[in-house]
Amino acid sequence: MSSARVPPVVVPASGNNIIVNPCQRGNPVLECIRNVGKEFGDIAADYQVGRTTGVLFLSLRYHRLHPEYIHSRVEKLGHSYDHRFLLILCDITEHRDPIRELTKSCLINNITIIVAFSNDEVGHYLSVYKQFESKPPDMIKERVDKDYHAILRGALTNIPKVNKTDVETLRSTFGSFANISRATPNQLRNLPGFGQVKVKNIENAFNKPFRNDTTTKLSQLTSTQTTQPQPQEPLRGTGNIAQQVLSPTSSDS
Repeated sequence: MSSARVPPVVVPASGNNIIVNPCQRGNPVLECIRNVGKEFGDIAADYQVGRTTGVLFLSLRYHRLHPEYIHSRVEKLGHSYDHRFLLILCDITEHRDPIRELTKSCLINNITIIVAFSNDEVGHYLSVYKQFESKPPDMIKERVDKDYHAILRGALTNIPKVNKTDVETLRSTFGSFANISRATPNQLRNLPGFGQVKVKNIENAFNKPFRNDTTTKLSQLTSTQTTQPQPQEPLRGTGNIAQQVLSPTSSDS
């Protein structure tokens, strides 16, 4: 179908309204859309939850009886909407294969697939999409702190039993991440609040290899084929703790 025949994006009478395709009349999902208005309109999607966002709805039970239906709907959707979703109601037990095939089709057609397990959940998705239509993405963006001390605190508190107070004790005592990683168990035990378990956890974080069984076996196989062991680096950390702190923006002071 040519893009000229695709219904234009409809502007709702109220900015808070979801536009519903008339083909959705009688769908129990409509009763589950709350906190936003609804109005019917000639749209390519089943639900228009934003001026650039269209949603197709599909019950897997219906899809099992009419597998060609959704493909014709995707074709009619054409290139309408910048953000396109297929909202699936998973209402059958044998759902893995049909969802897999639908996912492939959605990837080809630049459609995001979402699976819900009840009419209430479908209605909730539609309501939230409309409510967040004009919201900035700040609340779901990762908050990356560029401050060295904050990065140090975030890295070291990943060690079990180590809290923010302990990190400040380590920083004020040893000065830098590199010096903390070189601290001996005896030095750590002399610090206030550092018991045997906490010291052991810190020691393991910096010294225990960050490897799974496969890489360990491969390393053992390789070591048997070499005659000279490789010298160890001064910084003993081999896990993700060192990777978090020793970044290009981090300093050793």
